[in-house]
Amino acid sequence: MSLLTLRQLACGYTEHPVVSGLDLTLEPGEIGCLLGPSGCGKTTTLRAIAGFEPISQGEIKLAGEILSRPGFTVAPEKRHIGMVFQDYALFPHLTVAENVAFGIRRHPERTRVVNELTRLVKLDALHTRYPHELSGGQQQRVALARALAPSPRLLLLDEPFSNLDVELRRTLSAEVRDILKSRGTSAVLVTHDQEEAFAVSDKIGVFQHGHLEQWDTPGRLYHAPETPFVATFIGQGYFIPGIGMGNNTIRTELGIVESLNLKVSEGQLVNVLIRPDFLIRSPESPVQGRVVTHTFLGASSRYHLQLPSGTLVEATFPGLVEQQTGEMIGIRLRETVVTVFKAE
Repeated sequence: MSLLTLRQLACGYTEHPVVSGLDLTLEPGEIGCLLGPSGCGKTTTLRAIAGFEPISQGEIKLAGEILSRPGFTVAPEKRHIGMVFQDYALFPHLTVAENVAFGIRRHPERTRVVNELTRLVKLDALHTRYPHELSGGQQQRVALARALAPSPRLLLLDEPFSNLDVELRRTLSAEVRDILKSRGTSAVLVTHDQEEAFAVSDKIGVFQHGHLEQWDTPGRLYHAPETPFVATFIGQGYFIPGIGMGNNTIRTELGIVESLNLKVSEGQLVNVLIRPDFLIRSPESPVQGRVVTHTFLGASSRYHLQLPSGTLVEATFPGLVEQQTGEMIGIRLRETVVTVFKAE
């Protein structure tokens, strides 16, 4: 049995639903992520799972129990769901230990649980400190420990790392995944940061305009996107035009490629997905890209290149590549089996 099931979910305003036709399942022990641009419906979905948002269609089930359907909702405090808020929502007048213990005040082994969790989140030496005496990362750890203390069946995290600097966000996201996996806790988090989503999640749902475009593993989202939006949103994808040559091969201005996902007939026009890591420098290549912009990233350099047809693509080359704006770079494809979509 799936732990979490959302079936044909719709919620939001009566005449203008924020989310509609949403189907997804989360298995026990999995970490899922709702990913998408601002206003796409991911936070509304999380709030509906938590019980803060009524639904107008469909249903939400947790471990086979109906939590929400039109006209019926289980109260948030009775759902056995933990929540980590974006602003942490710690009680300023309570110490670290008191914050963690807040939801288990009547637990017969409260002290043991608090000690175990503060040790797990590396705060066991800070029991008597107050939230204002902690860094942002430490406050996030307290919020996580407090949410885990009642042993929820599901944990929800609303953009949990958005208030942290980039390096701390990267470190803490990996730690949170390890903590959740060590406890076998299922979770759903909301983010707009792709790197964060890939680092933490077993499954990712990509949203656009209130619709779930694809619910899949990070690897499949990157290598086998099901819609053009997912293809371009995940991993900075670009499209170049192609024409079928028969035998499922396609001619493009970057060379001959083979379709990974679509049977392409001779003469059929398609759009071919090109990612930055698909291209490599090749001085002897007959295909030259004109440098439009370039950015040195330390371990690599990112280039926006204009192909002879005028089509723009992005390429990431290792190290410092010193071609300047307006110069030409010989390029060729590293990947020749690629995702394609019908041209519209």
